[in-house]
Amino acid sequence: MKFLLLTLITYFDKEKSPAQRLREVVDSAVLGEELGFDGFAVGERHERPFLSSAPPVILSHIAARTSTIRLWTGVTTLSLLDPVRAFEDYSTLDNLSGGRLELIVGKGNGTAQAQLFHVTVEDQWERQRESYELFRRLWREPSVTWEGKFRPSLTDAETWPRPLQQPITVWHGSATSKASVELAAQYGDPLFSANVTNPIEPYAALIDFYRERWEFHGHDPSAIRIGAGSAGFYVARTSQEALDVYRPIWQARIDQFRKVGVEPVFPTIEDAVERSSALIGSPQQIIDKVHRYHERFGHEVTHLSADTEGLTEKQQRASLELFASEVAPVLRQLKGR
Repeated sequence: MKFLLLTLITYFDKEKSPAQRLREVVDSAVLGEELGFDGFAVGERHERPFLSSAPPVILSHIAARTSTIRLWTGVTTLSLLDPVRAFEDYSTLDNLSGGRLELIVGKGNGTAQAQLFHVTVEDQWERQRESYELFRRLWREPSVTWEGKFRPSLTDAETWPRPLQQPITVWHGSATSKASVELAAQYGDPLFSANVTNPIEPYAALIDFYRERWEFHGHDPSAIRIGAGSAGFYVARTSQEALDVYRPIWQARIDQFRKVGVEPVFPTIEDAVERSSALIGSPQQIIDKVHRYHERFGHEVTHLSADTEGLTEKQQRASLELFASEVAPVLRQLKGR
């Protein structure tokens, strides 16, 4: 199994400038490489409280500060983007990084991005499908003739620079809808389960559906690749220490949900540790939970939060170091299935 650090670049601490917060993200990626993590992912959001509206720019800076860690997006919202421009940005990044780029694509969410880009609930999946199909062709073909519904047509269009990787690995983010699962299975692409809001069952059902559709489209079952998220992350020497440190962080999250009228699925930290994908506890607890999820998902990549989320920088670094030294070596023996 491989391990990916992911950030949506939330911005709550107004005592820091956006510049400071963005530099923190780059420093986190450098630390991730030093500790042996396999990848670092930057999400894409276009509203408060996020500073992640331009992942290729941020990842380019990370590429300049690192040499081996894989550079991921999580997710690239192709439903909002011109696929030609998205190709140009990410092909450039692929070249600058020496071919270290991987994408997770998805439709995105939030009312603000719909207002900014005039993408509606009714058309977002069709936009996502069309944008991905064109993006995929642009990456593979030096000249493309194409016609779609949402952007001007192309006739013998050349796009530059040509990418270093041929082809790039594109994962499809999956949260609740079968549409993204079907798109991934249709093209023989890997699936990344969000796996952060609910218990394991609905995510496992979507993964089962993915396997069914993969077989329907005639792909080799042994070539399936699956990734999975986690709903929180903190590892300490003992389970009690982990609970004591993370309890106020979880409670603040619960309070925020209720403030906006959303009843949390896991109302206590104990419930989250028991029933959610949150990786909070001792090294052995984390190992056991990932094993349990792997038995159901068969995944080969797990993402962890790259942000402090209320931890001190010292606590977060200690957690990452403990994971890298005592948890990751055990879990790396797990294979996808």
